Amino acid sequence: MKKLLLALVYTALTIGANPAVADDGDIIRPLVSGDMKKLAIHSAPKATSSAAFDLADGAGRATLKDYEGKYVLLNFWATWCAPCRKEMPHLSELQKELGGDDFEVLTIASGRNSPVGIKKFFDEVGISNLPRHMDPKQSLASQMGVFGLPITVLLDPEGREIARLRGDADWASDSAKNIIKALVETRNKS
Repeated sequence: MKKLLLALVYTALTIGANPAVADDGDIIRPLVSGDMKKLAIHSAPKATSSAAFDLADGAGRATLKDYEGKYVLLNFWATWCAPCRKEMPHLSELQKELGGDDFEVLTIASGRNSPVGIKKFFDEVGISNLPRHMDPKQSLASQMGVFGLPITVLLDPEGREIARLRGDADWASDSAKNIIKALVETRNKS
């Protein structure tokens, strides 16, 4: 029994010392500057909600589980939210530059937002590359502790929350882009 315990301790220490098995927080912290200083990085990943939300244009429903396998920047916003209007073009630029198989910006309008109002909002701020998903009853938002908008949550490929930012931010900043690039590069190396 002692040998098994020692083997487990040794394995845990070896994994902890292996830079290839770096914690997401350890990757993010050195890259934080500017608006990203508001990013609350969790000491351990947190579970997220299994609540469904409405896909854009009546295409059905989905859950965050459907986005597992890549890093996701999940943004809760609303058409009436002035900081959301300021932030959305930055999210669009981040998606344009880094979106793909390993990373995606996922935007979900929380609360009372009509599909027509969402489309008008996106048209007015020049957004064509982000989803117009909705959480009209705020099921997902409330289960994830989203009170106030905008709230942006960074999810790891296992669908767990690793960081959260309250309020708007420049997601097109070098700091934000470097955080996403580093997370994706580290994952692809392992």
